[in-house]
Order: sequence, then structure tokens, then C-alpha cells
Amino acid sequence: MRKIFRGAAALATTAAAVMAMSGAAQARPAAAAGDWAGCPSGAVCVYPQGQDPAQRPSDVYWSYGPHDLVNQHGWHWVLNNQTGGATAELCLNYGGTNCNYTIPAQSGVWADLGPVNSIKLNRP
Repeated sequence: MRKIFRGAAALATTAAAVMAMSGAAQARPAAAAGDWAGCPSGAVCVYPQGQDPAQRPSDVYWSYGPHDLVNQHGWHWVLNNQTGGATAELCLNYGGTNCNYTIPAQSGVWADLGPVNSIKLNRP
């Protein structure tokens, strides 16, 4: 009887250790204050084609000025999570020219990026 009890106790201890390790492996850091759908505060994010709702960005832009897009076709979420009133523009030409849509700070748009060739981040 004593051997069965020790075996059961060892099994329970092992199971608890495995559960604890698997829980730690799956733990994720809490999102930073101001993050929005995986887009960090202060950034403009483009999400993979057709990802609705937006969950994890495929491209994150931090610096002001134009950013040329590569192989972005179809419908995407574009979130402007910049602060202080900074805007982002969707532009038909490379280099941030011929912009036809402005995304205000803390806003997003579901857009067809086929005709869009760049995104320009503007200072407030």
C-alpha cells in the first residue's frame, strides 16, 4: 500500500510540474499600454490580406515620411496608432506622392492596397 501511495504522489507531482511548465511556455507578456490589435503605440501597422479582425501586423512603420509597399494586394486593415495627432496617408505612387486618403491618429481603415504603393507618416 505504501508503494502505491508513493507512486501516486510521484505521478501527481510530475503531472503538476508538467502543467506548470506548459503554462509558463504559453504565457505571453501583457500588451503595453496603448497597443491596439498588436500595433504598438506610436506606429502605423498593415495587417495581412484578409485578416479581419486585425490581430497581428505584417508590417509596422515607426518613422515619419514615406514607406513604399511591396507585394501588398487585396484588402488589408491599416491602423494608425500614432499619438499626438500624427496622420498617415495612403498614396498611389511610390515615395509618398499622389496620396488620396488620410487616416487620423488612433484610427484605422479597411482598404484595398492593390492601387496603393506607399504609406506616408506625417508629423502632427
